[in-house]
Amino acid sequence: MLMELRDGDAKRPSRQSDRRLGRRARRLFIAAVMLGLLSGGAIVGRETILQTAAKLWIVSDPIGTADVAVVLGGGLDVRPFEAADLYRKGLVRKVLVSQVDDDRAARIGASPGHTEANRRVLLLEGVPAEAIETFGVSNTSTQDEALALKRWVDRHEVTKISIPTEIFSARRVRWTMKRALTGTAARVSVLSFDPPQYTRRDWWKSSSGAFAFPSEVVKYFVYRLRY
Repeated sequence: MLMELRDGDAKRPSRQSDRRLGRRARRLFIAAVMLGLLSGGAIVGRETILQTAAKLWIVSDPIGTADVAVVLGGGLDVRPFEAADLYRKGLVRKVLVSQVDDDRAARIGASPGHTEANRRVLLLEGVPAEAIETFGVSNTSTQDEALALKRWVDRHEVTKISIPTEIFSARRVRWTMKRALTGTAARVSVLSFDPPQYTRRDWWKSSSGAFAFPSEVVKYFVYRLRY
């Protein structure tokens, strides 16, 4: 009996490893299919295929009240504006801005860094200074921001968090944030919005949209494999 138990214990890690490899293979297959659909649709110019691909990829949670709205780094044309809109409508009481790792010009004061640019947009859009707070230190990725947000949540009593972002990054942002905040009392809602350069109906007609969609597909599966 002891030998049987040892044999079973020896086999168990192998089965778990096989399952992990199987999940990774499925994710890579889905990514390959999605990228193939995007490239194939772009070649034949079939709008229905490209619009359907976007519809299948884009996720967005219902807009509702929350304790705070979170402005992540990047997406200056969308994220601070939508966060300010949530504040003006009375849907959030505070706006958190990611403290990102600024470039050299910002560090010497030659130009405003991304964090400061987001703060200025919020102020100009009607969010008072006392309702704006930063989180994290030198965040360089969405993963950094998720972990920094988890540390912030651990120090504050919040149960609902709204995170506005662009349509194609929403899936990766939602997975990353919900994973980091698992075990806390905070529930995350990721709200996706069309950026000014393109919409979900015509994204392939813009160079920024044609880059953003396949790029986010790759980044999403990289995050799933890495984290």
